[in-house]
Amino acid sequence: MSTLKKPSPTWYKETWSLAIKDMTWVENTLNEVDFLIDIMDLSGSERVLDLACGFGRHSIELAKRGFSVVGVDITPDLIKDAERVAAAEKLSTKFICADLRDVWFENEFDVVLNMGEGAIGYLENDAENLKIFDLIAASLKRGGKHFMEILNAEHAETYFPKKSWYLGEKFLGIEEYQWDKEDRRLLMGGWGFRFGETAVKPPPNAIIPRSSIRMYSLDEIKEILTPRQMTIQKTFGNSFGKFSKDRPATPREMQLLIYSQKT
Repeated sequence: MSTLKKPSPTWYKETWSLAIKDMTWVENTLNEVDFLIDIMDLSGSERVLDLACGFGRHSIELAKRGFSVVGVDITPDLIKDAERVAAAEKLSTKFICADLRDVWFENEFDVVLNMGEGAIGYLENDAENLKIFDLIAASLKRGGKHFMEILNAEHAETYFPKKSWYLGEKFLGIEEYQWDKEDRRLLMGGWGFRFGETAVKPPPNAIIPRSSIRMYSLDEIKEILTPRQMTIQKTFGNSFGKFSKDRPATPREMQLLIYSQKT
C-alpha cells in the first residue's frame, strides 16, 4: 500500500467539480431523503438549511416535496448548476456560494443538514471545524432538528489503512484510506473509470491524496453538541450504501448518521 502525503490545507476549495454528478453515491439521493423525512418525522412545511450542499441533490429533492430550502456551498460551478436546475423546475430554493464560515443565521431554520460530511472535518484545524457546529446550532430554531453524515473515527482506528471499491451505474471507483492518528484525520486518494470510456492502466502515482478530513467518534460529537444545547436523538451506521434504520452505529461502519435536536 502506498503512503499518501497530506494534500493542501485548503484542498476543499480545489477538489470539487460537476464530475461528482456521476459518482455512485448520487444514486442514493432518493433513499437518503426518504430516510431523513422518516427518522426526523418531517411534515414538508419545514424550512431547511443544507450546508455544503454541492450541486443541490438533497436541496432540490426536498424542494420537490414542498420544503423551503436554502443551500450553501463553496464551489461556484456546483451552485450555478443547482440554481439552473431549481429555476427550470420552479422550486422554492435559494443557493448561496460561500465558505460556511462566512455565513450566519440566527434561529431561522427548522432543519439543518450536513450530508456527505457536509464539510464537517474539512477545515484546517479543530478550531476552524468547530465553527461549523456553531453555525448549525445558531441557525436552528429551538426544537429544530439536525442530521449529519460523517466519517467514523472508531472505524479508522480499527480498520485503516485499507482500500475499497464502489460500483455504480456510471462509474467504477477505487479509494485508498489512511489514518493520521496524531491529527485524527483521514487521508484519502482515489482513481476511477467512467463507463463508455477506454480504460487505461493507472500511472504509478494515480492514487493521489485528494482530501484530509478530521474524523470524529460518537463520543466526540456528543462533547461538541452538548455545550451548543443540542442532544443526540438517534444514531445509525453506514458504509456508503443505502441508509437503513437497521444498521446500528458501530466501529465496523465507516460512516456515522446522527440525528440531533436543539433543546
